[in-house]
Amino acid sequence: MSYCIDTYQNLIFSICYKFTGNYFDAEDLTQDTFLSAYKNFSKFDGTNEKAWLARIATNKCLDYQKKSARGEVPTEDTFFAKQPQTQETDNTCEACYMQKFVLEELKRCCKMLKPPYDEIAEKYFYREMSVGEIADALGRNEKTVQTQVYRAKGMLRKLYQKAGYRERRNDL
Repeated sequence: MSYCIDTYQNLIFSICYKFTGNYFDAEDLTQDTFLSAYKNFSKFDGTNEKAWLARIATNKCLDYQKKSARGEVPTEDTFFAKQPQTQETDNTCEACYMQKFVLEELKRCCKMLKPPYDEIAEKYFYREMSVGEIADALGRNEKTVQTQVYRAKGMLRKLYQKAGYRERRNDL
């Protein structure tokens, strides 16, 4: 099955991207396609795997469009809020690696900002300090810090876009 992913991932991704027009949704649908193919591999007759995978991808995209037309596609806020958080799922190697990667990338981007936004962004986004805590630590007015957080967010958004990351939500 792994050779199928290596061979057809670009094709499946392009099908999903043409349907959704959104990079992240296309990535999710591509992954769903290969998971579905893996689960149903025993039912596959072996004749034309390219067409079989393309059909699965198309069906996944059509289902996605139907759900989004009805407003049933959950946003990541509501989806992840409903997911049970267990010690087992929080400590997987993949989850730890992804969290470490995201935090390192965030810290790197924060350091790329010009002063005073670099310091503000690192404290607010990386260290997760509140505006009040930052204002107290730096001896600044809360409104000033709030404005600087807002501007730093816009600067980070631009950095992420330049790096090839597309926005999934509007809050960063």
